[in-house]
Amino acid sequence: MAMTIKHHLSDDILMAYSAGTLPEAFNLFVASHLSVCDTCRATVESYDAVGGALLDTASDGMDLVTGDMAMSAGALSAVMERIAQPPQSPAPRRRKPGPLPGPLQDYVGGGLEDVKWRPVGMGVRQAILPTSDAAIARLLYIPAGTAVPDHSHRGTELTMVLQGAFEDEYDRFGPGDVEIADHDVQHMPVADISQDCICLAVTDAPLRFKGLLPRLAQPFLRI
Repeated sequence: MAMTIKHHLSDDILMAYSAGTLPEAFNLFVASHLSVCDTCRATVESYDAVGGALLDTASDGMDLVTGDMAMSAGALSAVMERIAQPPQSPAPRRRKPGPLPGPLQDYVGGGLEDVKWRPVGMGVRQAILPTSDAAIARLLYIPAGTAVPDHSHRGTELTMVLQGAFEDEYDRFGPGDVEIADHDVQHMPVADISQDCICLAVTDAPLRFKGLLPRLAQPFLRI
């Protein structure tokens, strides 16, 4: 089903993804968004094309007089050996229907029914995904009409809606939409009353909660 996406990833994030400089959690987030967003995917493809062109024109290994590229010893035999090997096609991945994009299904090990949710209070549940320690990726399940505690940010938080919608002081975000929040953003997202909201969120630093109870629970919930 086609999505009407109004809120996209920034050019800086897409460029960093193309350059391969993002933490694993952010890479997962961008890959998940690209799988449903034609606009951002086209932007990344343009960055990839520029990067490829730069590599093609790099002078490493080039004879500056003749313009010829120097080949390493054994390069020809290595290429011929690879040509002689039969091509190996990766086993096709089985995708399950539902709100989880393909890259997320790979991390979860299946569809939404395979997510290992843990309660965090007020009916909200989360599932932290296995990524490197540089940043944290989590799935959030927020019951319809429920508010996430008021908070600001010590770093960057990216949130993408997978199902339902939420609204905060800045805008409304529906399926496929991305909210980018940093230390200038303080908000209290509220899930739309019409449907439970499921989001993918990544952070590179702990949040700043306004209330005492969320602050007390924060170390245990890794948020």
